[in-house]
Amino acid sequence: MSAACRAEQRSNRTRSRAALLTTGAAVAALVLSACGSGGTSGGSGDSNFVAGKDGISTVAKGSRVQAPDLSGPTVDGKQLDVKDYKGKVVVLNVWGSWCPPCRAEAPNFAKVAKDTEAKGVQFVGINTRDANVSLAQAFEKQHGVTFPSLYDPTGKLLLRFKKGTLNLQTIPSTIVIDRDGKIAARTLQALSEEKLREMLDPVVAEK
Repeated sequence: MSAACRAEQRSNRTRSRAALLTTGAAVAALVLSACGSGGTSGGSGDSNFVAGKDGISTVAKGSRVQAPDLSGPTVDGKQLDVKDYKGKVVVLNVWGSWCPPCRAEAPNFAKVAKDTEAKGVQFVGINTRDANVSLAQAFEKQHGVTFPSLYDPTGKLLLRFKKGTLNLQTIPSTIVIDRDGKIAARTLQALSEEKLREMLDPVVAEK
């Protein structure tokens, strides 16, 4: 083999190692940014959200858009279609067992879900990026979560939302859907019990 060929091979190996390092760094950055306790941007797009205090954004009733089709298997192996809850206010919480802020807010969601059930409120989770459903099941058991969660390990359900609604790199996030099946409010952060009620109560009070 000529000296030129050997030099070219060394150069290719160097470039390959550099590419792997770059890819690894990008993956690490995504993992670190994917689970955060705050966030204000859902990406570009005409989402009609009006930013409010404490990171909770709302949409005026006449400007709301229909929630996308959200259906599929749940963490407990059943089938669920969110549109079957039309006529109720739906609180949609995106979470993962790997996410510390999700663990922090889970008891708040479990409590408010029970407290508001009689008011016509249905909580639904979307579990994402848990490669094994048993991790999600253990999370629900540990935190007393009894409402159903769609199992969405690859995030395909999240991609159905209109651009500017959800940030796929910001977990947890929460959407409130009104009784007509339209998106009324959103936050891209973990919620205390107080802030969850603050987000939900105005939509429940709508006639």
